[in-house]
Amino acid sequence: MKQNILIVEDHELTRFGLKTTFEGVDYVGEIYEADSAENALEIFNNNHVDIIIMDLGLPKMNGIEATKQIRSSNKDVKVIMLTSHNDEKEVLNSLKAGANAYCSKEINPQRLVQVVQSVADGAAWFDPSVAHIVLKASSNSPSFDTENNRKDYDLTSREAQILKLMTEGYSNMEIAQMLVISINTTKAHVANILQKLEVDDRLQAALKALKNKIV
Repeated sequence: MKQNILIVEDHELTRFGLKTTFEGVDYVGEIYEADSAENALEIFNNNHVDIIIMDLGLPKMNGIEATKQIRSSNKDVKVIMLTSHNDEKEVLNSLKAGANAYCSKEINPQRLVQVVQSVADGAAWFDPSVAHIVLKASSNSPSFDTENNRKDYDLTSREAQILKLMTEGYSNMEIAQMLVISINTTKAHVANILQKLEVDDRLQAALKALKNKIV
């Protein structure tokens, strides 16, 4: 299925470069552009958008606030936060706002294409330079505390295998291809994993798995 992308970036040259990167990519449908959060909200409200590449440092309303508003109205849209620096507060606020990925603007264009595809397929992705911030946040959150020192959460060997791949950032489609199983079987396993770990999404599952050394 084609994914419609909205690129939100106030620097025209950077925005042009991002648009050029995604033109002709097989999974990309329409490409929309916005030079501000306010413009992005207007485009989002009037068009079908699947994925948003959001500049964090926008004028007036920043990318975090825009993401918060967009995700509050549509939980299905995927947001990739793009920034030129990795401030701990901004990383955590991006997470709280509902960002699915956090990328440096220095990312290789082809790698960004791969990241967007993975996020579209359900994965969460964070630049390696901020992974320690995300893991530290999970360690300080009661949501990830162990319960009665239970270490395996009754995961089957297949579920443990899939959970490990989830912690490595692989999408459902990638996991299905690697394990030679159907995408529907993969989704069913992921749903079971989330239920057993008592978390709401893949990112929380990955973080809980890392903190509690489940995988």
